[in-house]
Amino acid sequence: MSAPLAERLRPRDLGEVCGQQHLLAPGSVFRGCLEGGMLPNMIFYGPSGVGKTTVARILAERSNKKLFKLNGTSASTGDIKSVIASIDTLEGSGGILLYLDEIQYLNKKQQQSLLECIEDGSVTLIASTTENPYFYVYNALLSRSTVFEFKPLSPADVLQGLRRAMARIEELDGSVIHASDEALETLAQAVGGDMRKALGCLEFAAGAAAPDEAGVRTITADMVRQVAQRSNMKYDKSDDNHYDAISALQKSIRGSDPDAAVHYLARILVGGDLLSACRRLLVIAAEDVGLAYPQAIPIVKACVDSALQLGLPEARLPLADAAILLATAPKSNSGHDAIAAAWADVEAGKAGPVPRQLQNKHFDGADAAVKGQNYLYPHAFPNHWVQQQYLPDNLVGTTYYEWGENKTEQAAKAYWDAVKGRANGKK
Repeated sequence: MSAPLAERLRPRDLGEVCGQQHLLAPGSVFRGCLEGGMLPNMIFYGPSGVGKTTVARILAERSNKKLFKLNGTSASTGDIKSVIASIDTLEGSGGILLYLDEIQYLNKKQQQSLLECIEDGSVTLIASTTENPYFYVYNALLSRSTVFEFKPLSPADVLQGLRRAMARIEELDGSVIHASDEALETLAQAVGGDMRKALGCLEFAAGAAAPDEAGVRTITADMVRQVAQRSNMKYDKSDDNHYDAISALQKSIRGSDPDAAVHYLARILVGGDLLSACRRLLVIAAEDVGLAYPQAIPIVKACVDSALQLGLPEARLPLADAAILLATAPKSNSGHDAIAAAWADVEAGKAGPVPRQLQNKHFDGADAAVKGQNYLYPHAFPNHWVQQQYLPDNLVGTTYYEWGENKTEQAAKAYWDAVKGRANGKK
């Protein structure tokens, strides 16, 4: 059985790699370091199908070291020990290069087992991961390696790879295959920057194309659309794409961009993650709109309740209303800042005894210097307010809440300034 097209067409030289020019362009630090013969411990981080494995293999094959390849999804502790055991053998005399794909799947103990040999240089590590290494890779291993981020390929990068593939696919498969510019451009747009997926879709479409009388197979744009449907949808509830989409949703709403808000909401919902969308919209209502439009909180809660009762796909309707409402509403994070400051004080131990007048008891001990609770009931005073101490003694005068500049909070400020000013004899 022949290998997949993506494997058969894998570049053999850095100059053939599509994209990643921030790393691979002539004159770049990364490329200059490697071409100068230096091969440090490296971790390649980025989405699938963007060239991490390809670059790692090129570097490994160019080195004069004994190459070992492991995959974190299947490698055992015994496999790692076997690599380490080769250090003092004849085959490892020129140095060992370990290419470790999907390193995030190794547990902490397995990653720790590599530390000593990486530290003394007897093993050079090139690892790759689709997950954020700062979350999934052991910190001591990170400190001994340099992390390089591989970015999603642009449609132009993918198109370049597809044109190269078309130039060689006839040679590899022994048949004449044509693809229109529209078909290749459609495919380049549809795969979300994943070259491996693009080549897989191209291979599938080529296999599905019926030869004409002259034996020519033609790949059309319509065929590509059928093969690549939803191929550019990268979303998994447990990976970085999930957290990026959730983060982008909140930041788009915070930035008052309703178009971006519904785009990222759609990504999350197409991925089937209804619960995360609901939870995030509830957070945004309180954190980013907050006291500038307090009614947003119960309105969004009603939208979320409706969405959970409806389920997908209908749930998208009330959630879209909620996202657009939040994006176009006035913004205030004064409540967020107030509780964050108070929380920090409490965690730092700044929490003295509750003032006597606020305590939930109505009798005093024999040693009490001041007898009686002396609580003043605000509702018994004009405008339902009276001056008295509420914060603990060690926090008197502390300000946590700063009035927001929006109309709602400024109206409340004006009201209380007037009430408290009159009570204190001010006009």
